[in-house]
Amino acid sequence: MARKPKGRFIDGIVLLDKDTGMSSNFALQRVKRIYNAAKAGHTGALDPLATGMLPICLGEATKFSQHLLDADKRYLVTAKLGVRTDTSDSDGEVVQTRPLNFTQAQLEEALASFRGETMQVPSMFSALKYQGQPLYKYAREGIEVPREARPITVYELNFIKLDGDELTLEIHCSKGTYIRTITDDLGEMLGCGAHVIMLRRTGVAGYPYDKMVTLEQLEALLAQAESEQRPPKELLDPLLLPMDTAVSSFKEINVSSELAHYLMNGNPVQVANLPIDQLVRITIGDGHKFVGIGEMNDDGLLAPKRLIVLRDEQA
Repeated sequence: MARKPKGRFIDGIVLLDKDTGMSSNFALQRVKRIYNAAKAGHTGALDPLATGMLPICLGEATKFSQHLLDADKRYLVTAKLGVRTDTSDSDGEVVQTRPLNFTQAQLEEALASFRGETMQVPSMFSALKYQGQPLYKYAREGIEVPREARPITVYELNFIKLDGDELTLEIHCSKGTYIRTITDDLGEMLGCGAHVIMLRRTGVAGYPYDKMVTLEQLEALLAQAESEQRPPKELLDPLLLPMDTAVSSFKEINVSSELAHYLMNGNPVQVANLPIDQLVRITIGDGHKFVGIGEMNDDGLLAPKRLIVLRDEQA
């Protein structure tokens, strides 16, 4: 007999505003515990140094977390110029100090070189794996391993201000872009070195900035519910975003309840206006109830790819 999972079945996405100094996994476990969720997962780690948007998926929403991992991101970063560290951020050891000796025109030219499609060599202090181990483990042991340059896209890189030796930028980039690496490379282009002293993720996909909540806010609501002897879900669950927001950019294919019966049992069905080579968001009936994602198969039919478990009532 399958073991009953601990926690309640709750589906949705929490837009956590992660604080500095904590790991993404620590934040995930705290949110999971606050919601007493049976299942939870995050959508791409933020460095402990970094703050900002960390979407946390609960329940069936975890099935679509990869699509947020693959989404574009927005950051606000402040770099300290003149000092290079071994991790390219303020958590590392200083390896070189140099004076600042560049013009505004040279800065603008350097920034322009990062815009658009480029190739980036990941930092040794990243979570990418080499022979089954994350790169940062090798780095901490002083071991340098080969890394292949990877294509990234910087859609926007905006100069915000230069205050003494602190440079603030706003960056909109594709998945897998390392802001620390951009900062380090920029410092080398300017001949002075640089490292990240503040990094804040301000956007993931199209999620609104003002919908973020902190751990402190969630814990305060939990404490309020307990003091008022109310079920915590009455105060916590309204903060959840629908799970299909993770795939809101996908074309919607709405099917009847009759066709849904076949789909939910894993069978492809015939539908109109099905795009080729694209994942679609599947909804049912007039209420447009989200049930998962699918794609066109070799026969031109809508085949389910990732479906949610339908529950009549959440615990």
